[in-house]
Amino acid sequence: MRVRNQGRGQGRRQVRSQGAAALLCAGVMAGAAVLGGTVPAAAVQGDVVGAAVQQEDIQAELAAIPGMTVVSVTDKEGYPFYTLTYAQPVDHSNPKAGTFTQRLTLWHKAAAKPTVFYTGGYTLSSSTREITKLLDANQVSIEHRYFAESRPKGAAGDDWSKLTVWQEASDEHRVTQALRTIEKGKWLGTGGSKGGMTATFHERFYPKDLDAVVAFVAPNDADNKDDSGYENFFRTVGTPECRAALNAVQREMLVRRDGLIPKFEADAAAAGDTFEETLGTTDRAYEFAVLDQVWNFWQSGTIDDCPTVPDAKKATDDELYTWSKGHGFSVYQDETLGTNGTGPYYRQAATQLGWADL
Repeated sequence: MRVRNQGRGQGRRQVRSQGAAALLCAGVMAGAAVLGGTVPAAAVQGDVVGAAVQQEDIQAELAAIPGMTVVSVTDKEGYPFYTLTYAQPVDHSNPKAGTFTQRLTLWHKAAAKPTVFYTGGYTLSSSTREITKLLDANQVSIEHRYFAESRPKGAAGDDWSKLTVWQEASDEHRVTQALRTIEKGKWLGTGGSKGGMTATFHERFYPKDLDAVVAFVAPNDADNKDDSGYENFFRTVGTPECRAALNAVQREMLVRRDGLIPKFEADAAAAGDTFEETLGTTDRAYEFAVLDQVWNFWQSGTIDDCPTVPDAKKATDDELYTWSKGHGFSVYQDETLGTNGTGPYYRQAATQLGWADL
Protein backbone atom coordinates (compact mmCIF):
# COMPACT_ATOMS: atom_id res chain seq x y z
CA MET A 1 0.00 0.00 0.00
CA ARG A 2 1.04 3.63 -0.18
CA VAL A 3 0.05 6.53 2.00
CA ARG A 4 0.74 10.23 1.87
CA ASN A 5 3.43 11.42 4.25
CA GLN A 6 3.94 14.96 5.42
CA GLY A 7 6.13 16.03 2.54
CA ARG A 8 3.71 14.41 0.16
CA GLY A 9 0.77 16.37 1.50
CA GLN A 10 2.59 19.68 1.32
CA GLY A 11 3.71 19.11 -2.25
CA ARG A 12 0.29 18.10 -3.49
CA ARG A 13 -1.16 21.22 -1.96
CA GLN A 14 1.38 23.41 -3.78
CA VAL A 15 0.72 21.77 -7.13
CA ARG A 16 -3.03 21.55 -6.97
CA SER A 17 -3.83 24.84 -5.21
CA GLN A 18 -2.44 26.93 -8.09
CA GLY A 19 -5.59 26.62 -10.14
CA ALA A 20 -7.72 27.64 -7.18
CA ALA A 21 -5.60 30.65 -6.29
CA ALA A 22 -7.48 33.14 -8.47
CA LEU A 23 -10.88 31.88 -7.29
CA LEU A 24 -9.77 31.93 -3.67
CA CYS A 25 -8.36 35.45 -3.95
CA ALA A 26 -11.52 36.79 -5.59
CA GLY A 27 -13.79 35.01 -3.13
CA VAL A 28 -11.87 36.04 -0.04
CA MET A 29 -11.57 39.67 -1.15
CA ALA A 30 -15.31 39.78 -1.82
CA GLY A 31 -16.04 38.22 1.55
CA ALA A 32 -13.48 40.18 3.57
CA ALA A 33 -16.04 42.70 4.77
CA VAL A 34 -18.36 39.88 5.84
CA LEU A 35 -15.60 38.28 7.89
CA GLY A 36 -14.68 41.61 9.39
CA GLY A 37 -11.19 41.84 7.91
CA THR A 38 -9.37 44.11 5.53
CA VAL A 39 -7.47 43.41 2.36
CA PRO A 40 -4.36 45.59 2.60
CA ALA A 41 -2.70 46.87 -0.55
CA ALA A 42 0.63 46.21 1.14
CA ALA A 43 1.75 44.61 4.37
CA VAL A 44 1.08 47.00 7.23
CA GLN A 45 3.54 46.88 10.10
CA GLY A 46 1.94 47.24 13.53
CA ASP A 47 2.97 49.96 15.92
CA VAL A 48 5.63 48.47 18.21
CA VAL A 49 4.47 50.40 21.26
CA GLY A 50 0.85 49.43 20.67
CA ALA A 51 1.89 45.82 20.17
CA ALA A 52 3.72 45.85 23.50
CA VAL A 53 0.55 46.99 25.25
CA GLN A 54 -1.44 44.28 23.47
CA GLN A 55 1.16 41.73 24.50
CA GLU A 56 0.77 42.52 28.20
CA ASP A 57 -3.04 42.52 28.14
CA ILE A 58 -3.52 39.39 25.99
CA GLN A 59 -0.87 37.43 27.85
CA ALA A 60 -2.78 37.90 31.06
CA GLU A 61 -6.01 36.82 29.40
CA LEU A 62 -4.35 33.74 27.92
CA ALA A 63 -2.82 32.77 31.25
CA ALA A 64 -6.26 33.08 32.87
CA ILE A 65 -7.75 30.35 30.64
CA PRO A 66 -7.90 27.10 32.65
CA GLY A 67 -5.34 24.62 31.29
CA MET A 68 -3.59 27.22 29.08
CA THR A 69 0.12 27.96 29.56
CA VAL A 70 2.02 30.77 27.87
CA VAL A 71 5.37 29.18 27.03
CA SER A 72 6.89 32.20 25.30
CA VAL A 73 6.04 35.40 23.46
CA THR A 74 8.02 37.01 20.67
CA ASP A 75 7.43 39.75 18.12
CA LYS A 76 6.25 38.90 14.62
CA GLU A 77 5.87 41.81 12.23
CA GLY A 78 5.06 44.16 15.08
CA TYR A 79 2.48 41.93 16.78
CA PRO A 80 2.84 39.45 19.66
CA PHE A 81 3.33 35.82 18.73
CA TYR A 82 2.51 33.42 21.57
CA THR A 83 3.68 29.84 21.92
CA LEU A 84 1.17 28.00 24.09
CA THR A 85 0.27 24.63 25.52
CA TYR A 86 -3.23 23.54 26.44
CA ALA A 87 -4.29 20.65 28.67
CA GLN A 88 -6.49 18.25 26.69
CA PRO A 89 -8.26 15.03 27.71
CA VAL A 90 -6.59 11.94 26.30
CA ASP A 91 -10.12 10.65 25.69
CA HIS A 92 -12.85 13.26 25.21
CA SER A 93 -15.50 10.62 25.88
CA ASN A 94 -13.91 10.02 29.29
CA PRO A 95 -12.27 13.26 30.46
CA LYS A 96 -11.26 11.74 33.81
CA ALA A 97 -8.94 9.25 32.08
CA GLY A 98 -6.01 11.67 32.02
CA THR A 99 -4.71 14.64 30.06
CA PHE A 100 -1.88 15.63 27.75
CA THR A 101 -0.51 18.99 26.66
CA GLN A 102 -1.16 20.09 23.10
CA ARG A 103 1.07 22.69 21.47
CA LEU A 104 -0.36 25.68 19.63
CA THR A 105 0.55 29.24 18.69
CA LEU A 106 -1.39 32.48 18.49
CA TRP A 107 -0.38 35.46 16.36
CA HIS A 108 -2.52 38.24 17.78
CA LYS A 109 -3.25 41.53 16.01
CA ALA A 110 -6.59 42.70 17.37
CA ALA A 111 -9.52 41.03 19.11
CA ALA A 112 -12.02 42.37 16.56
CA LYS A 113 -10.13 41.05 13.52
CA PRO A 114 -10.95 37.66 11.97
CA THR A 115 -9.02 34.66 13.28
CA VAL A 116 -7.68 31.97 10.95
CA PHE A 117 -7.52 28.55 12.64
CA TYR A 118 -4.80 26.63 10.82
CA THR A 119 -4.63 22.84 11.16
CA GLY A 120 -1.37 21.56 9.70
CA GLY A 121 -2.40 17.93 10.25
CA TYR A 122 0.98 16.89 11.63
CA THR A 123 3.51 18.67 13.85
CA LEU A 124 3.20 22.33 14.79
CA SER A 125 3.53 24.65 11.81
CA SER A 126 2.93 28.35 12.37
CA SER A 127 3.78 29.66 8.92
CA THR A 128 1.54 32.54 7.88
CA ARG A 129 -1.28 31.22 5.71
CA GLU A 130 -2.54 32.86 2.52
CA ILE A 131 -5.92 33.67 4.02
CA THR A 132 -4.29 35.20 7.08
CA LYS A 133 -2.47 37.62 4.78
CA LEU A 134 -5.51 38.37 2.65
CA LEU A 135 -7.69 39.17 5.66
CA ASP A 136 -4.94 40.73 7.80
CA ALA A 137 -6.17 38.29 10.43
CA ASN A 138 -5.04 36.76 13.69
CA GLN A 139 -3.85 33.18 13.33
CA VAL A 140 -4.07 30.16 15.62
CA SER A 141 -1.99 27.11 14.64
CA ILE A 142 -2.29 23.73 16.33
CA GLU A 143 -0.27 20.53 16.52
CA HIS A 144 -2.23 17.33 15.86
CA ARG A 145 -2.58 15.00 18.83
CA TYR A 146 0.06 12.23 19.09
CA PHE A 147 2.45 14.09 16.78
CA ALA A 148 5.82 15.36 18.10
CA GLU A 149 5.33 16.81 21.61
CA SER A 150 1.52 16.76 21.66
CA ARG A 151 1.16 13.26 23.04
CA PRO A 152 0.39 11.69 26.41
CA LYS A 153 3.27 10.67 28.63
CA GLY A 154 4.09 7.07 29.49
CA ALA A 155 2.01 4.09 28.40
CA ALA A 156 -0.88 6.28 27.23
CA GLY A 157 1.40 7.77 24.58
CA ASP A 158 2.00 4.33 23.11
CA ASP A 159 -1.72 3.55 22.92
CA TRP A 160 -2.82 5.12 19.63
CA SER A 161 -6.44 4.01 19.91
CA LYS A 162 -7.34 7.62 20.82
CA LEU A 163 -5.68 8.91 17.64
CA THR A 164 -8.95 9.47 15.77
CA VAL A 165 -10.45 12.28 13.72
CA TRP A 166 -13.19 12.83 16.30
CA GLN A 167 -10.73 13.11 19.18
CA GLU A 168 -8.65 15.69 17.28
CA ALA A 169 -11.77 17.59 16.23
CA SER A 170 -12.72 17.67 19.91
CA ASP A 171 -9.26 19.05 20.76
CA GLU A 172 -9.82 21.84 18.24
CA HIS A 173 -13.33 22.47 19.55
CA ARG A 174 -11.98 23.10 23.05
CA VAL A 175 -9.23 25.39 21.72
CA THR A 176 -11.77 27.33 19.65
CA GLN A 177 -14.10 27.76 22.59
CA ALA A 178 -11.27 28.86 24.87
CA LEU A 179 -9.71 31.40 22.51
CA ARG A 180 -13.01 32.86 21.31
CA THR A 181 -13.15 34.53 24.72
CA ILE A 182 -10.24 36.67 23.46
CA GLU A 183 -10.49 36.67 19.66
CA LYS A 184 -14.05 37.91 19.17
CA GLY A 185 -14.17 38.35 15.39
CA LYS A 186 -15.18 35.78 12.79
CA TRP A 187 -13.28 32.45 12.79
CA LEU A 188 -12.18 30.71 9.60
CA GLY A 189 -10.65 27.22 9.45
CA THR A 190 -8.04 26.23 6.88
CA GLY A 191 -5.39 23.63 6.10
CA GLY A 192 -3.80 21.83 3.17
CA SER A 193 -3.85 18.10 2.30
CA LYS A 194 -4.05 16.23 5.63
CA GLY A 195 -4.48 19.61 7.30
CA GLY A 196 -7.35 20.33 4.94
CA MET A 197 -8.92 17.04 5.89
CA THR A 198 -8.47 17.93 9.56
CA ALA A 199 -10.25 21.24 8.99
CA THR A 200 -13.21 19.46 7.37
CA PHE A 201 -13.40 16.96 10.24
CA HIS A 202 -13.58 19.86 12.70
CA GLU A 203 -16.45 21.33 10.69
CA ARG A 204 -18.12 17.90 10.45
CA PHE A 205 -18.25 17.26 14.19
CA TYR A 206 -18.53 20.85 15.47
CA PRO A 207 -20.30 22.87 12.76
CA LYS A 208 -20.99 25.84 15.06
CA ASP A 209 -17.32 26.48 15.90
CA LEU A 210 -16.23 28.15 12.66
CA ASP A 211 -17.88 30.78 10.49
CA ALA A 212 -16.24 29.41 7.32
CA VAL A 213 -13.79 26.72 6.20
CA VAL A 214 -11.39 26.87 3.25
CA ALA A 215 -9.75 23.45 2.88
CA PHE A 216 -7.01 23.05 0.28
CA VAL A 217 -6.63 19.65 -1.40
CA ALA A 218 -8.48 17.65 1.24
CA PRO A 219 -8.24 14.11 -0.24
CA ASN A 220 -10.93 12.43 1.82
CA ASP A 221 -11.00 8.76 0.79
CA ALA A 222 -14.68 8.04 1.36
CA ASP A 223 -14.18 4.73 -0.46
CA ASN A 224 -10.65 3.48 0.20
CA LYS A 225 -10.93 0.88 -2.57
CA ASP A 226 -11.62 3.50 -5.23
CA ASP A 227 -8.37 5.01 -6.56
CA SER A 228 -9.89 6.14 -9.85
CA GLY A 229 -9.18 9.79 -9.10
CA TYR A 230 -5.48 9.10 -8.78
CA GLU A 231 -5.44 6.73 -11.75
CA ASN A 232 -7.14 9.25 -14.02
CA PHE A 233 -4.63 11.89 -12.96
CA PHE A 234 -1.59 9.75 -13.81
CA ARG A 235 -3.08 8.79 -17.16
CA THR A 236 -3.49 12.42 -18.20
CA VAL A 237 -0.96 14.57 -16.33
CA GLY A 238 1.71 16.32 -18.37
CA THR A 239 2.30 15.00 -21.88
CA PRO A 240 2.44 11.44 -23.25
CA GLU A 241 6.17 11.91 -23.87
CA CYS A 242 6.82 13.06 -20.30
CA ARG A 243 4.80 10.22 -18.79
CA ALA A 244 6.66 7.68 -20.93
CA ALA A 245 10.05 9.15 -19.98
CA LEU A 246 9.22 9.02 -16.27
CA ASN A 247 8.02 5.43 -16.50
CA ALA A 248 11.21 4.49 -18.34
CA VAL A 249 13.38 6.06 -15.64
CA GLN A 250 11.44 4.27 -12.93
CA ARG A 251 11.81 0.92 -14.71
CA GLU A 252 15.51 1.46 -15.36
CA MET A 253 16.11 2.22 -11.69
CA LEU A 254 14.84 -1.30 -10.96
CA VAL A 255 16.59 -2.97 -13.91
CA ARG A 256 19.93 -1.52 -12.75
CA ARG A 257 19.25 -2.40 -9.15
CA ASP A 258 22.59 -4.19 -8.60
CA GLY A 259 24.58 -1.17 -9.74
CA LEU A 260 22.47 1.49 -8.02
CA ILE A 261 21.80 -0.02 -4.61
CA PRO A 262 25.46 0.41 -3.53
CA LYS A 263 25.02 4.16 -4.18
CA PHE A 264 21.83 4.11 -2.12
CA GLU A 265 23.58 2.22 0.68
CA ALA A 266 26.46 4.72 0.70
CA ASP A 267 24.02 7.63 0.97
CA ALA A 268 22.15 5.88 3.78
CA ALA A 269 25.36 5.23 5.71
CA ALA A 270 26.50 8.84 5.30
CA ALA A 271 23.12 10.14 6.53
CA GLY A 272 22.85 7.59 9.35
CA ASP A 273 19.66 6.17 7.87
CA THR A 274 18.49 2.74 9.03
CA PHE A 275 15.61 0.58 7.79
CA GLU A 276 15.58 -2.49 10.04
CA GLU A 277 12.79 -1.36 12.36
CA THR A 278 10.27 -0.48 9.66
CA LEU A 279 10.88 -1.59 6.06
CA GLY A 280 13.32 -4.30 7.07
CA THR A 281 16.18 -4.06 4.56
CA THR A 282 18.05 -1.49 2.49
CA ASP A 283 16.95 -3.31 -0.67
CA ARG A 284 13.28 -2.97 0.26
CA ALA A 285 13.74 0.70 1.19
CA TYR A 286 15.30 1.31 -2.23
CA GLU A 287 12.38 -0.37 -3.98
CA PHE A 288 9.84 1.72 -2.05
CA ALA A 289 11.67 4.90 -3.04
CA VAL A 290 11.71 3.91 -6.71
CA LEU A 291 8.04 2.89 -6.76
CA ASP A 292 7.13 6.29 -5.30
CA GLN A 293 9.13 8.31 -7.83
CA VAL A 294 6.43 9.18 -10.35
CA TRP A 295 3.92 10.14 -7.65
CA ASN A 296 6.47 12.38 -5.94
CA PHE A 297 7.62 13.94 -9.22
CA TRP A 298 4.13 15.23 -9.99
CA GLN A 299 3.44 16.16 -6.39
CA SER A 300 6.32 18.60 -6.13
CA GLY A 301 6.95 19.35 -9.82
CA THR A 302 5.10 20.52 -12.91
CA ILE A 303 5.17 19.99 -16.65
CA ASP A 304 7.99 22.56 -16.75
CA ASP A 305 10.24 19.94 -15.13
CA CYS A 306 9.66 17.40 -17.90
CA PRO A 307 12.65 18.50 -20.05
CA THR A 308 14.96 17.52 -17.17
CA VAL A 309 13.92 13.83 -17.32
CA PRO A 310 16.93 11.89 -18.68
CA ASP A 311 16.86 9.33 -21.47
CA ALA A 312 16.72 6.21 -19.34
CA LYS A 313 18.56 4.02 -21.84
CA LYS A 314 21.41 6.47 -22.49
CA ALA A 315 21.93 7.84 -18.97
CA THR A 316 24.80 6.46 -16.92
CA ASP A 317 24.19 4.99 -13.48
CA ASP A 318 25.47 8.20 -11.89
CA GLU A 319 23.28 10.40 -14.09
CA LEU A 320 20.20 8.28 -13.44
CA TYR A 321 20.73 8.14 -9.68
CA THR A 322 21.65 11.82 -9.29
CA TRP A 323 18.63 12.99 -11.27
CA SER A 324 16.30 10.72 -9.32
CA LYS A 325 17.53 12.01 -5.97
CA GLY A 326 16.50 15.51 -6.99
CA HIS A 327 13.18 14.54 -8.59
CA GLY A 328 10.94 12.36 -6.44
CA PHE A 329 13.29 9.79 -4.92
CA SER A 330 11.89 9.91 -1.37
CA VAL A 331 13.66 7.72 1.18
CA TYR A 332 11.66 6.11 3.99
CA GLN A 333 13.89 5.44 7.00
CA ASP A 334 13.32 4.32 10.58
CA GLU A 335 13.91 7.79 11.98
CA THR A 336 11.03 9.40 10.06
CA LEU A 337 8.58 6.48 10.16
CA GLY A 338 8.57 5.93 13.91
CA THR A 339 6.73 7.37 16.88
CA ASN A 340 8.41 10.76 16.67
CA GLY A 341 8.05 11.06 12.91
CA THR A 342 5.20 10.24 10.54
CA GLY A 343 4.30 7.01 12.35
CA PRO A 344 1.09 8.49 13.81
CA TYR A 345 -0.03 9.43 10.29
CA TYR A 346 0.45 5.89 9.00
CA ARG A 347 -1.65 4.67 11.91
CA GLN A 348 -4.41 7.09 10.90
CA ALA A 349 -4.18 6.10 7.25
CA ALA A 350 -4.52 2.43 8.12
CA THR A 351 -7.45 2.92 10.50
CA GLN A 352 -9.49 5.86 9.19
CA LEU A 353 -8.05 8.07 6.46
CA GLY A 354 -7.32 5.50 3.76
CA TRP A 355 -4.51 5.48 1.21
CA ALA A 356 -3.78 5.23 -2.48
CA ASP A 357 -2.39 1.91 -3.73
CA LEU A 358 0.80 1.91 -5.74
